[in-house]
Amino acid sequence: MKFSMERGTLLKAVSQAQSVVERRNTIPILANVLIEAEGASVQFRATDLDIEVLDKAAAMVERAGATTVSAVTLHEIVRKLPDGALVTLSEEPSSGRLTVEAGRSNFSLATLPREDFPVMASSEYSATFTAPAKVLRRLFDKSKFAISTEETRYYLNGVYLHTAEGDGGRKLRCVATDGHRLARIDADLPIGAEDMPGVIVPRKTVGELRKLLEDDDMKIEVSVSETKIRFATPDISLISKVIDGTFPDYTRVIPQGNTRRLEVDAAEFAKAVDRVATVSSERSRAVKLSLDEDRLILSVNAPDSGAAEEELAVAYSDEKLEIGFNAKYLLEIASQVDRENAVFMFNSSGDPTLMREGNDMSAVYVVMPMRV
Repeated sequence: MKFSMERGTLLKAVSQAQSVVERRNTIPILANVLIEAEGASVQFRATDLDIEVLDKAAAMVERAGATTVSAVTLHEIVRKLPDGALVTLSEEPSSGRLTVEAGRSNFSLATLPREDFPVMASSEYSATFTAPAKVLRRLFDKSKFAISTEETRYYLNGVYLHTAEGDGGRKLRCVATDGHRLARIDADLPIGAEDMPGVIVPRKTVGELRKLLEDDDMKIEVSVSETKIRFATPDISLISKVIDGTFPDYTRVIPQGNTRRLEVDAAEFAKAVDRVATVSSERSRAVKLSLDEDRLILSVNAPDSGAAEEELAVAYSDEKLEIGFNAKYLLEIASQVDRENAVFMFNSSGDPTLMREGNDMSAVYVVMPMRV
């Protein structure tokens, strides 16, 4: 095998592959990337047995062939090479080494046979649809902060992608929750997604997917089955197992009867919460919101470290209310707002609070209060 590639193209392909590879591996071959050169392109494939990424790039192929080499080492080498360099990778089957050459730099890397490399079993997908990268990015980016990190509730360790009835008909929906906060994001249902099974996309896959969704103009082909999900562009495909579990009925958590309405500048609110939370105790990080006619007072009282208070002008015309929240949760939810104003809907100091952007119901957040 022998081929040459421009350093930037090679780095992009290798970096996508190496990020899937687990750093601590008991199976040596899983630390490697499978490189397959044929025709006028080279394929880079990496897997951790749950996710597989396949990246295709144009190259000048002199000799077709395939081998596997340490993904992290190859990525580090290519990253440190000068911009614009032409990189040549070659392997003599008898030597069991991969040579990487660029200008005066020369590296010789140990390889493992390509036959040992595990390839994910192909799956029959029950639904395939195409969606703009921008739409998918919004769905996953706005919901992923609420993914649970609690391993015992493994079915919450991902984003629930499914179809549901929303404002104005059926929607493609992402939901994530950890029991303390919840995010529910809707987008128009793409053609072909009507019969899609609901799947829980794991946290790691959501992180890897972000790299595929950088280009707003890109169309992403999404294929879904009961056990796998595949996201593909013309050059990259990401295949992942989905979490085998049942996502809880989140609709029961979303409050319907909250009538006390607070409207506040989202950026100002986030900054004020951040400032007063500076003195809160690390463990609880509790912030108290005291609401009165067009006035909001944010306060923190931490006996160990001190107290803080800040007043904001807001739109609020209901009866007085005092309610406490974890500052981190409030900040994360406020930072999701793309518009100027955030609207909070309260019921009482012990009930879940709903937050949305203006009157837009396509992104809804729920946060549980805490005692202060």
